[in-house]
Amino acid sequence: MNIPNNWIIRALHASIKAGEAIMKVYQMDDPEISLKKDHSPITLADKRADTIIKQFLQTTNIPVLSEESSEIPYPDRKEWAQYWLVDPLDGTKEFIHRNDEFTVNIALIKNNTPVFGIIYLPVYRQLYFALQDRGAYRMENISAEDILQIHDPDILFTQADRLPDIPSSSEIRVAVSRSHLSPETKSYIREKLGNTSFEMISAGSSLKFCRVAEGEADFYPRLGPTMEWDIAAGVIIVTETGGIVRQYNGKPLLFNREDLLNPWFVVASHKMKKTLE
Repeated sequence: MNIPNNWIIRALHASIKAGEAIMKVYQMDDPEISLKKDHSPITLADKRADTIIKQFLQTTNIPVLSEESSEIPYPDRKEWAQYWLVDPLDGTKEFIHRNDEFTVNIALIKNNTPVFGIIYLPVYRQLYFALQDRGAYRMENISAEDILQIHDPDILFTQADRLPDIPSSSEIRVAVSRSHLSPETKSYIREKLGNTSFEMISAGSSLKFCRVAEGEADFYPRLGPTMEWDIAAGVIIVTETGGIVRQYNGKPLLFNREDLLNPWFVVASHKMKKTLE
């Protein structure tokens, strides 16, 4: 995928600087929690991360659609050939509950499909990223200072571990939401796997996509509400490992729809993707 090198670097640096801002608020006694119009929580960390990411991405001169500025009318955005899709703090409930499983998500969407994505876990200092046709990667125990010194994407790809790199287990492992495990999801798992032995792995935010991408989980059904910015980066990271993401009804999952609420979807690793094809 031909993406300008400076776009990759700007998104990379944006995720790291947003992560630093999030961690500063995470260490505060009062993260300034309030409710948005849809009654979902928002914190000072969400707001600060959103501002930082937009400052970095505005230099690419393409639109940015963020969870915290998602009221752009559909007639205005439906003609976008490419744009950034951002969740500055995915897993706000995890952040509030202080279980450490929250992420920064940045994706580049082209022709309604993610072609580049970053998921950064500030607490664990883990970075996941993928570029269409170049693979998916993970970096662990990263130094923010070192990452901010990278200005050549080739260095980034060289220093990271390509995914998946963990041998698959003989037992099926199903990733499920730590905060949003719906009855429909439980029923789907029982229906799909029948009497097959499986292990459930709970995780917050887009970390579930990362678990499938790295081989720690094989299957992630989500039969519950999510928004486009929640999953875009995870979709490209999983697909670049040979996995697949499909709507519950088997249709492809496209982005920049008029309704930004995702349909139910299922994620499968390269080992399990025949169950969705």
